[in-house]
Amino acid sequence: MKYETRLIWVLGITFGFLFFDRNAANYLMPFIASDLHFNNQQIGLIASALSFTWAIAAYLGGVFSDRSGNRKAILLVTVIAFSLCSFASGLAVSFLTLFLSRLLMGLAEGPFMPVAQSLLAIESTAARRGHNMGVMQNFGSNILGSFLAPLVLVAIANAYSWRWAFFLAGVPGLIMAVLVAKYVHPPTVAAVPAHAPAPVAVAGMRHGEMLRHRNMWLCMLMSIFMVAWMVLGWAFLPQFYVKVRLLTTGQMSVLMSVLGLSAAFFSFVVPALSDRYGRRPIIVLFNLIGLLVPLAALYYQGSLVVLGVLIFAGWSASGTFPLFMGTIPSETIPARFIATSVGMVVGLGEILGGVSGPAIAGWAADQYGLRAPVIMMALCAITGALLALFLRETAPVRLRH
Repeated sequence: MKYETRLIWVLGITFGFLFFDRNAANYLMPFIASDLHFNNQQIGLIASALSFTWAIAAYLGGVFSDRSGNRKAILLVTVIAFSLCSFASGLAVSFLTLFLSRLLMGLAEGPFMPVAQSLLAIESTAARRGHNMGVMQNFGSNILGSFLAPLVLVAIANAYSWRWAFFLAGVPGLIMAVLVAKYVHPPTVAAVPAHAPAPVAVAGMRHGEMLRHRNMWLCMLMSIFMVAWMVLGWAFLPQFYVKVRLLTTGQMSVLMSVLGLSAAFFSFVVPALSDRYGRRPIIVLFNLIGLLVPLAALYYQGSLVVLGVLIFAGWSASGTFPLFMGTIPSETIPARFIATSVGMVVGLGEILGGVSGPAIAGWAADQYGLRAPVIMMALCAITGALLALFLRETAPVRLRH
């Protein structure tokens, strides 16, 4: 239990600084777009670039870690590489150079989550698997990457420049690489659960057996729409707040930080509720609550405090991501293939939701205004809730009844 807890926090905080670097371009975009003269389509493409290579790297990194067993080495390489890519983003002088630096960052960051989740799935007790995987994926990434990042990065950009914000964002990851090297150990046994089918060849499992499980393709579809919901929020809400709602960059940074505070809080609540009441009903409920974010941004005209409360409640849908990206695949597929299955779900979500979503939304924003990406967010949340209705329950507490 002691190592299990240590693993959650080392991996979770590292993932937090990974998201600090990933989200930096979104929060700094009002400064970057003004300085480098970007249009909305270019803003969408910057977000899509990272998601595209993240998707490829998540899948390939998951497959490689399952085949080689070198999970710790992969984690170390990814942490060092994404930190260096943050420095590269700060050196960008045009759309093309920033686009290329974000492509590289996606390649560096993609393998981390499937490999980290595979470690937790192996090391966690069954009754705490949902909780552990949820906290690792959502707590640090949102306290650091979504709550503190907009406050810190926008303040640095206002005081100095957006380039210095990128430079400073790369430092914490290098520190976390040292902690990963010291405190994360390779799993001694990657046991297959007693209820799982017998192991088969990795290639056969990858292309055949995994897709025979209804939960797998439902999780993939949910990942596509819910990743789009999240990435559209990160990429376009800052622009929407400043250009449509006419808020200051300081007010925008506070509202964006609410997303991180909400996701960090619900990283405990949503997975724990799923451990107790089941994965399916909790995912349906909270994906539907995700509608509050776009609806409040579009239509609520009252005080910023109440708007912040509505956004806080709506962003609770982020708490379902570890469930359909990690926990349900890990409870559906034999343990030796966990990183591959998680990589498939994350990869498809990123490449079809995280890449196509912002690219289409950027074009739509140029054609119809910045309300278009926010409306797309609402449609994604509805679709995510409908898909979850068809999941087969995997929570151990529900299977015992």
